[in-house]
Amino acid sequence: MFENFGGTRIPFVKASACGNDFLIIDGIYAKDEKRELTRRLCDRNNGVGADGVEWIRRDAERDAVVDLVNADGSPAEVSGNGTRCVAAYLAAESGKQRLVIGTGAGDKVCLLRRRDRATFVFRSEMGTPHVGEPFALKLQTGAVQGTPVGMGNPHYIIFCTEYPQDWRRIAMEVQRQEAAFHGGVNVEFVRVTGPSSVEIRIFERGAGETLSSGTGTSAAAVASLVAHKVEGPLVHVASPGGEQTVEWAGGEAGLILEGPAEIICEGVYFG
Repeated sequence: MFENFGGTRIPFVKASACGNDFLIIDGIYAKDEKRELTRRLCDRNNGVGADGVEWIRRDAERDAVVDLVNADGSPAEVSGNGTRCVAAYLAAESGKQRLVIGTGAGDKVCLLRRRDRATFVFRSEMGTPHVGEPFALKLQTGAVQGTPVGMGNPHYIIFCTEYPQDWRRIAMEVQRQEAAFHGGVNVEFVRVTGPSSVEIRIFERGAGETLSSGTGTSAAAVASLVAHKVEGPLVHVASPGGEQTVEWAGGEAGLILEGPAEIICEGVYFG
C-alpha cells in the first residue's frame, strides 16, 4: 500500500514504562541524523510521539547496547524506564529472563519477574547512587532547596508538602542554572506520603514533564532515605503514570528498581 512513498522506511517498536514512553529503533537507521531524526520521530503531532528514542545495537558481550536521545534531540546517559522498555522488547523477542543492556551509565541488568501478555515486570540493577549535600538556588520564582543525586544521570530533588502551583516553571528555571548543573539536570518534586512511600512530579532534561522516570524514581527514594524522611530499604514511589518500588540499603550498596514496561505497538516511520 505504501510502496510508492519513497524515502527511508524506519521500523520501530513503541513501549511505555508507567507512561514514560520510548521508541526502540535499530541504530543502523540513525546514520548521521540521530538528533534531528529523534526530534522528528518524537514529535507528538507530526511524528510517532515519545519522550525519547533508545537507539539499539547488538553486542557480543551484552544482549544490547543502547544510545538514548531525548525528545528534543539532546543525548542522555541513561533512562531507567527506557532501559526497562528495551528489556521488555528483548525479552519478547528472545524469551530470555535476564538481560544485560549497555548504557551511557554502564551495564544494567534487568531480571524478569513476571509477564502478562505485553506487560513485563523487571527488577533492574541501577548501580550505586551518589548523593551530594543539599544546596539552595536563588531563582526569579524564589529560593529553593534541593538535594543532588546521581543515578548515572543528574537529579535535583526538591521536597515539598504540597506541589507548588507553578512547579513546572520552577523546574525549568532550575534547569537553566548552568553554574550549578553544567550538563543540565532532571528535577523531581517529592512529597512524603507514608512511612515508606513518596509521590513525585518529574521535569526531565530534553523532554519536559513526564508521567514517570526510572532514575527520577530512584533518586527521589534515595534522597528521602538519606534525609530520614522514609524508612527503608523498600520505598514505594508513585508518579502520575504509576508506581515503582526502590530497594536500597544505603552506602555503596547497589539500588534495585522494580516496575513494569509495556510493549504498545510496532510500526514503520516514513523518514
